[in-house]
Amino acid sequence: MNKRSFVKTAVAVAALCAGGHAMAQTVTLRLHQMLPQQATIPAKALIPWAQKVEKDSGGRIKVQLFHAMQLGGTPPQLFDQAKDGVVDLTWTVLGYTPGRFNKSEVFELPFMSGNAEQSSRAFWEYVEKYAADEFKDVKLVAVHTHGPGLFHTKTPVTGLESLRGMKIRGGSRVISNMLTKLGATPVGMPVPAVTDALSKGVIEGTTIPWEVTPALKVSELVKNHTTFAGKEGLYTQTFAFSMNKASYDKLPADLKKVIDANSGIETAAMFGRAMDDGDKAGREIAVKAGNNIVALDVAETQRWRRTASTVETDWIAEMKGKNIDGAKLVSEARALIAKYQK
Repeated sequence: MNKRSFVKTAVAVAALCAGGHAMAQTVTLRLHQMLPQQATIPAKALIPWAQKVEKDSGGRIKVQLFHAMQLGGTPPQLFDQAKDGVVDLTWTVLGYTPGRFNKSEVFELPFMSGNAEQSSRAFWEYVEKYAADEFKDVKLVAVHTHGPGLFHTKTPVTGLESLRGMKIRGGSRVISNMLTKLGATPVGMPVPAVTDALSKGVIEGTTIPWEVTPALKVSELVKNHTTFAGKEGLYTQTFAFSMNKASYDKLPADLKKVIDANSGIETAAMFGRAMDDGDKAGREIAVKAGNNIVALDVAETQRWRRTASTVETDWIAEMKGKNIDGAKLVSEARALIAKYQK
């Protein structure tokens, strides 16, 4: 073999080895979120998602899960932890960073949505069409909502009058505004703080869906739960499952396809289904505990709807000041929810 042939052969072998190494590349992604591992979303959505990604990648993507803020920071910092590359993936509540996800807030408005799987599909499509710019700094894996929001209180909420002056946890500025309109005294805090706040008497009740009540021991700390007539809950909150852009961009093409295949509307729906199933389980725990479940009738629910409707008016006016057509976004959100309710 002459020198030129030897060099060519050596280069070819090196290229083949490099290609083989690239094909065998394994990646570990760190996923950080706020809730204990046994809560609905970690147990029924994030862990199954991580397992599916690992399986679909032939074991070449490993996902390390860090629950209950194990890696530090606070729940409102989670979105930026993904954006800034502190971790590779985060799941968080959008309402924890007020004023940042203006267009996405429309899904939080009173009596906007109910079934979580349906509204999560609607929310994904809505974000794609009207709010993609709010997520331009991350690779968005999924957005979703929870199911119908309701009250969990130490003393029964049987009508508007009984809520007046009660200190109630609100999970976002839109929800806190709604609580004010309804006559309560809102106390803002992320959901992991609810257990301690209830046990210490900082709050007299909380707005959360049924699904998270077991993880927070809410049905042990309060004995009253108030639900509303109709398909729509009192409110909902919105969530984002986000990936650091650089973490995604540096993946080889075939592993990007694995992430892409596990992102989007069906992933949003899977998170929503987990929420719906969690609602059934959470409610059943309260029933078995003998707790008092107040079901407001259609007439009383209409009173709440009328009183809370000014929250929507306020939001539309505020968006107008930011050159956002809030009225159009409300209309589009409702149309998408109706589309997926069929």
